[in-house]
Amino acid sequence: MRIDYHQNFSKHYKKRIANNPSLNARFTERLILFESNPQNPLLRNHRLVGKKENYWSFSITGDIRVVYRLENNRLG
Repeated sequence: MRIDYHQNFSKHYKKRIANNPSLNARFTERLILFESNPQNPLLRNHRLVGKKENYWSFSITGDIRVVYRLENNRLG
């Protein structure tokens, strides 16, 4: 699986996650989990609707999520 980060990711990551060690650890943990098993129930992985219908999302915490898009309709 290859992950490419959107240009806005760095800005949001630095602002919300990087300065909080426990949140940064949780982000890293969930990203590793996503890479090994995207369908793990802890991630609450789901397809988005509306304007973002081509995107998917998984949870880091209750109010922080990672939004991603599949390339060629597959992960990796």
